[in-house]
Formats: sequence, C-alpha cells, structure tokens
Amino acid sequence: MKSLTRLFQSRNSSFAVAILAAAALATGAIFTSCENSTAAKPEEEGTKIVFIAGVPSHPSGQHEFNAGVTLLTRALNEQSDLPLDVVEVHNGWPEDESVFDGAKAVIIYSDGNAKHPTTGNEKKMDALVKSGVGIMCMHYAVEVPKGPQGEYFKQWLGGHYESGFSTNPHWTADTEINEDHPIGNGVPGFSANDEWYYNMRYADPRTATDILTATPTREKINRYIHWTPAGEAGLGKKQTMMWAVERPDGGRGVGFTGGHWHRNWAIDDFRRLVLNGIVWTAGIDVPEGGVTSDAVTEERLNENLDEKKEMVHVELPSDADLNQPAAEPKEFGWPGKPKE
Repeated sequence: MKSLTRLFQSRNSSFAVAILAAAALATGAIFTSCENSTAAKPEEEGTKIVFIAGVPSHPSGQHEFNAGVTLLTRALNEQSDLPLDVVEVHNGWPEDESVFDGAKAVIIYSDGNAKHPTTGNEKKMDALVKSGVGIMCMHYAVEVPKGPQGEYFKQWLGGHYESGFSTNPHWTADTEINEDHPIGNGVPGFSANDEWYYNMRYADPRTATDILTATPTREKINRYIHWTPAGEAGLGKKQTMMWAVERPDGGRGVGFTGGHWHRNWAIDDFRRLVLNGIVWTAGIDVPEGGVTSDAVTEERLNENLDEKKEMVHVELPSDADLNQPAAEPKEFGWPGKPKE
C-alpha cells in the first residue's frame, strides 16, 4: 500500500485513486480522503524526500523524467535499506504544496527555463531552502536564465547552466570522483555517453565542491548542440558535471548535469552516484559503500516511459555508446545568440 499511497502526490492522480480504492476494498482498509491516506501506513516514517518529475519532453528514451523518477524512487524506498519515504510528484510543480510538509529535500528532474517546475514558484522554493530543506537538480533542471532565477540557483545549489556561457555537447566522459566527499562513496568512476553540460555559472566566490569531473576532447564529442566559446576553451581541460554545496542555512544543494539518456540509469555507478547525491542532499549519512540498489534490467528501463508519437525500445548501455564517431565541429550558437 505504501507505493500506492505515494501515487496520490502525482498531479494526475485519478488513475492512482482508482487503484488505491480497489486495493482498499480488497484488504478492508478504509481511507477517509486522499490527504489522510498516509495515516494508514503501519510502518515508521523515514526521512521524507520529494521528487519532482517534469512534463514530457524530447523524443522517446530521452528526458524520461517520469520513468526516471519512478525508477530512482523504487531504488531508494525498496532497495536501499535506508529509512526513507520518497514521494513522487509527476508532470511538474505539485498543485497541492502540502506535499512539501516535513520534507528534508526536494529533487528536481525536469526541463529548465520556462518549463522549470520552480518557474513562478521561486518564493515557495526559496522559503523551503531558507528553512534548511536540501535541493538537487538534475540534467536540464540545472538550467535557468541569468538574472533573478540564476541568483536563486547560485544561493540554492551553488550555480546553474547559463545559456550562451555554459555548453551541452553529447560526449563520452571517463569520469573521476571526489573520493573525499560522501557522495563519492562506493563509486570508483565510470564511463558514460551523455549530454554532459559543463562550464556552469557558479556563485562568486565559488561555494560549490566538485564531485564528478571529466575532460572533454574533440574526439569524445559526438554531437554539438549549444556550442559556446567557453565550451571550445574547455576542451582538454577538466570540467565539472556534478557539484555540491553546504549552505549557510544548514541545507545542502547538488547539481548533476547528466541524465539525458534514460538508458544510463542502468549503469550501476552512474545510478549509485545520483542516489548518493539524493541521500546526501536530504542530510542523511551516505553508506560507506554507497547507496545500494538492484541492477536495472532492460525490461525495467522500458517501464513507465512517456507516451510519444514514436516510441522506442530503450536498450541497455553498450560499448557502442562509448565509441561513437566524433562529430564535425560546428559554429558557435545558442538560443538568443545575437546576430553578428
């Protein structure tokens, strides 16, 4: 019943209501309302984490926010052996903000800019942060415009992706992990092809600590998207793709730039690093060997994918992903780039 109860936090919960009602009739359980359904849990509550998945985005198998959140939630609630209560919110900012009550961290996996769940909800998020709630943003969710939103992100998680300054090529990263930080526990490093953003706009003075780094080269880039002079200048130099900050308010912030390809959740150390980051953001001690979770099968990868006009079958990561041919270099360009 616990997993069914968590479904009530989805914005589109009518299906979940029907499922829970049927289950309640079958078991004899009685729920007076959706809001009060959590009172029926017999088990002791763990540390509450709210996971926000963004609205559907990109072709099938990419930006699978809802499926990715469900996969990670299952790992934390059912496989980690940690005292956690991870609640899922699907398709953007929750209509009922009471879901944040008692939360120790908010994890956002979504599109950014105008589609970022915090857009228009900055005051609520800022109030949560100032009360010591942790925040972690993943992939496109690290991107917001410079100005007021960017300043919030510098305070909340130490930095953000800034259009025209940061860059987002697809490349194979042979990663290095900060072994001195708890988020690196049990993660020896890994190789993964992803849309690894780099050259973030950090707070000045910089407050963030590097967690995951790698060195992009021309040969490793298989696709250029928004290519900037800083992206070019960063070739051959170590870049940060995950960072963490401990804020003066007592809370924590994490930014992670990977997560474009849904298949990468099947890379054990990729997944473990993110699970470690989520747990750390919530103020929990990361186990020495990292957060444990079951291996992700191809069948599991293909569960809960967003319905798209053209659906793909997501395959497990392979060596072919890591050895894609280098792309032809492109001219500098990004959304809103001034005409020369």
